[in-house]
Amino acid sequence: MEHLEAFASWTRKSCFNEVSRRHAAWGLAVISLVGSLVKEQWPLPDSYFNNKKNVLNVYFVKVSWGWTFLCLLPFIALTSYVATRSLGTVFRRLGALLVGSMIWFTCTKFFILIENATGTCYNSSALLDIRPGFTDKRSCISSGGFWDGFDISGHSFLLPYCTLMILEEAAVAHFVRFEKSWQKHLINFLTLSLAFLIFVWIFMFFCTSIYFHDFSQKLLGTSFGILGWYVTYKQWYLMPYSPGLPLRSANKEGKRGYNK
Repeated sequence: MEHLEAFASWTRKSCFNEVSRRHAAWGLAVISLVGSLVKEQWPLPDSYFNNKKNVLNVYFVKVSWGWTFLCLLPFIALTSYVATRSLGTVFRRLGALLVGSMIWFTCTKFFILIENATGTCYNSSALLDIRPGFTDKRSCISSGGFWDGFDISGHSFLLPYCTLMILEEAAVAHFVRFEKSWQKHLINFLTLSLAFLIFVWIFMFFCTSIYFHDFSQKLLGTSFGILGWYVTYKQWYLMPYSPGLPLRSANKEGKRGYNK
């Protein structure tokens, strides 16, 4: 357990720090731009990671919001309760996950709507023979056709959004003192789990940038992800009627559970 504690402590200092939070959005934008430039100008040969059936894509990226939600739920609940001993604060802060779910659902549905509205059903990817009578991607593909529409990159949206949200929420562990051993062990495990997710999200975001979609589809997807984070954590969560921001410093009022 000592090694786990040391590794988790190092992870908090190296990954979930102020510098990471301040510059992550710019870093993700650069990854998207540079990766898209590489794809357009210097296409890379096929690899394991541009196969959509690779392990990280199938078991992690395709359910990336589920993994993010699953790890952040106990993390937010535990840190909020230990810091304030207030169930009201816990439920308020968990509201950030509800907001995140609404952003994920709304943007995903919007992307599908755009792809259906701009698409046409063809017999094959050669885009030569149109299949009349199909107005959405699902029915076209289920009939054996190929749908060609403006496909805003869902991965370029969700992976940056999940990354930025984790960085905002996980930084609180610097400022909360866990008095019970089970709390320390659980928070260490969750810290390492969140760090692993960030590594996977950023790596697969990079793979998306260099292998999939065109420039405008990735740019729009990334913009939606960063905008979702900015509107919530940099604007709305500063206001009274919101889930509120995670704790940013040791409590100066002497409330229980903070470092002093």
